[in-house]
Order: sequence, then C-alpha cells, then structure tokens
Amino acid sequence: MKLIIGNKAYSSWSLRGWLAAKQAGLAFEEVVVPLYDAEWDRRRQGDEFAPSSGKVPILWDGEAVVWDSLAIIEYLADKVGRDRFWPVDDTARAMARSMAAEMHSSFQHLRRKHPMNIRQIFPAQRPDDDVILELARIMELWAQARARFGSDGAFLFGAFGAVDIMFAPVVTRIVTYQLPVARFATGYMEAVLNHRWMQDWIAGAQEEDWVLQQYEQPAAGAR
Repeated sequence: MKLIIGNKAYSSWSLRGWLAAKQAGLAFEEVVVPLYDAEWDRRRQGDEFAPSSGKVPILWDGEAVVWDSLAIIEYLADKVGRDRFWPVDDTARAMARSMAAEMHSSFQHLRRKHPMNIRQIFPAQRPDDDVILELARIMELWAQARARFGSDGAFLFGAFGAVDIMFAPVVTRIVTYQLPVARFATGYMEAVLNHRWMQDWIAGAQEEDWVLQQYEQPAAGAR
C-alpha cells in the first residue's frame, strides 16, 4: 500500500489517514507532498492524485484508491477486522460511529479559525463564541463516551480506535491555541498526545522544512 499525505505540521486529514494506516498494522509506503508549493497544481492533475482531485490523504492498495480519512478508516477496517477500529459492543459502536461522523462533518468554525499547526503554541486568547459552542459540544461528546464506555482504558472507548483517530487533530488544535477545555479532558488529551504514533507524527512535523505562512497566525487560514 502507498499513503500520500501532506505536511505533517499542518494537514489534519493526513494525520487521520496516517493514524488509520498505522492502526491497521499493514505495511505501507509513506509519501509526503508539500501542500501548495510551486508544483501543487501540476501534481494534483497527475494519475496518483486525479481520483481525489488533489486532496490528501490518498491511499493506494494495488488498483484500489481510497481518499477521505473516514473512507480510509472504513476500507482498512474491512481489510483487517472492524474490531481493530471500532468497539465490539453494538451500543458502543453505534455511538462511536456517530461521533466519528459528526467530527467528519461538523466543527467548521474551529477548523477554519484554528487550523492545525503542531509546531506552534500560540498565546492564549478567548475564542470566538461560535468556536466556544463547538468546543462545548466536543467536551459533551468526550464526556459521554468516557463515562459510558471508556472505563477500561485511557481513550474515548477504552482502547485507541477510529474515534480517537478522528479527534486527534482537535487535540493538537487545543494545545496549539491553548483553547479552554473541561478538566476531565486533559487526561484524555495527554493519552492521545503520548501515543507512540502521535509522538512519531509530531517528531516528523518538527523535522519538516516547509513553512506555510497562512497557518502561522493564531486565527488565520483554514483546516
């Protein structure tokens, strides 16, 4: 398999796809392409990028091509067994899938105003009201998952899985912008950040030479 990803410092969806590939436990080639460089427009027209219209991450598995992080999670879960990604219990799995889908489709204000930048920690500022509302919803989801299904581990449903993969970039955003969170959430965030795959990703981000100025301001840019 080959996984094409963007800059590790900035590309939140790439982080999700990469974590999914690591969670699957299958060997894959990692190809990092710098976002929005001089070759970006040309590169996105190439055969490897055309199916996704240039969006990353893109997973190639032989002739099969999968883009969009949630689709990559589901494709890999089909290959290696869904229990590696989702809770075994039907009730827990229903909630986990709903949370992953909500993360996939929601929280646009947080994404737009606080883009991922793993290399930075900006001075704390009060977020806009729409971001505060979205953070409150995220705290509600995390609290429900932890209270109902997370007692046997450090992650939202106990063991690290698809929902933690989907929320991992949110954890990094909270740290980068020092956003306000509920007290209970700090333990979960530490578990995510200290996961060995997250540590590997963060180390890779620190080694990158690319700097995108639109992501280097406290509240500028997009996801």
